[in-house]
Order: sequence, then C-alpha cells, then structure tokens
Amino acid sequence: MVAVDVDEFNWEREVLRSDVLTLVDFWHERCPWCIMLDPVIGELAEEYGGKVKFVKLNVFQSLGNRKLAMSYGVMGTPTLVFFCAGRPVGQVVGFMPKEDLKQVIDEMLKRHKDCIEKSTPLET
Repeated sequence: MVAVDVDEFNWEREVLRSDVLTLVDFWHERCPWCIMLDPVIGELAEEYGGKVKFVKLNVFQSLGNRKLAMSYGVMGTPTLVFFCAGRPVGQVVGFMPKEDLKQVIDEMLKRHKDCIEKSTPLET
C-alpha cells in the first residue's frame, strides 16, 4: 500500500467518499520537513494498509489545490488532516517522528472505529 496522490479533481472521490479513516498529507516540494516526512508516510501506509488510507496533496501544484488546503485551515506544511466519513476529525501540524505519529494514528483509529468497521472486517 502506498500513499495516493490527490488533487482538486479527485479529492471528493479519494477523500470525502472514502469509507475508511483517511490521513491527508498537505505538502509541497520545497518544504524540508515535508521531504523528511515523506518516507515516514510511505512506511506507515504499508503498516496500516487496509485500516487507514494515506493520501498526499501538493498545495502548490495548482490554485485549486491551494484553495482546497485553505478551506481546511492549512496554513503551513506539512499538515496532516484525518478524515472520517468525509469530515475532518483531527490534525497534526509539522514534522513528527514515526513512533509519535503511530500513536496519533492509533488514537484516531480508536476514536473513529466506525470508519474502519464499515469497510473492513476487524481481525480478532
């Protein structure tokens, strides 16, 4: 599982209509913290495959992407926004080490179980 690139054109399909907890990485290519976070996002996408959907939106790719980021209160990069059933339910701003980010993701999964229970059978 890898992070999916999204933009203003596939945002609704990939994020708002997603039936699993979705983490959106708002980033851009000149952001050193974003570059440091990218491999962490890739590793976590593998580890949480099937439980959390990881997507990346380059805020400087287009004016539409910039407006989309602003509509969710993104003022700097990297900003990670969690979506459940099309609604933003949590946010992390700035770089975070992998283990710390895993704790945030695990907490989001606990608080928003309905996002994962709707689409994927929980393994016991």
